[in-house]
Amino acid sequence: MARTFAYCRVSTAGQTTQNQIQEIEAAGFKVERARIVSETVSGSSAIEQRPGFLKLLDRLEKDDVLIVTKMDRLGRNAIDVGTTVEKLAAMGVRVHCLALGGVDLTSPAGRMTMGVINAVAQFERELLIERTLSGQARARAQGVPFGRKPTFDETGRAAVLAKLKDGENIAAVARAFNTTRQTILRVRDSAPVGEPTA
Repeated sequence: MARTFAYCRVSTAGQTTQNQIQEIEAAGFKVERARIVSETVSGSSAIEQRPGFLKLLDRLEKDDVLIVTKMDRLGRNAIDVGTTVEKLAAMGVRVHCLALGGVDLTSPAGRMTMGVINAVAQFERELLIERTLSGQARARAQGVPFGRKPTFDETGRAAVLAKLKDGENIAAVARAFNTTRQTILRVRDSAPVGEPTA
């Protein structure tokens, strides 16, 4: 006999899943309290990093129904959600999402909806990449520097090189400037040919 489960997730300890539970009940789904799985875990966490959901997977059987209020309860992005829904569908579990009108994401209509959402998500990712690259090209053309800010300005660099020229070892110079040996080595190795170094 089909059983109905609910998966409710919040991101921080100060939040509660009570609103999600009420929303599921208001939509007409009757879920026994023992079959409501609630957990507090960041939305950026992959589904495999959600202990509550992994325990729920162990309990689900063929013909069971899983209710979520929003798609993002099931994963960190559209691809993650799609993978989770496919896994549940392969188990014979139907997944209903209230935010999409209660549609069963494992049904033909649900799969079509997921396909459209994934296509839109991919489109948005590609637009973001395109805008980012365009902005970087414009900034470079205007002479905006990229990368980490150098640890030392020219005066600091000269002071490091002077200490090295005086025979101080790399570790001592790093301690004197409150930095790492690797930073001092980079300063030493980037000195132009002919510039005095140790």
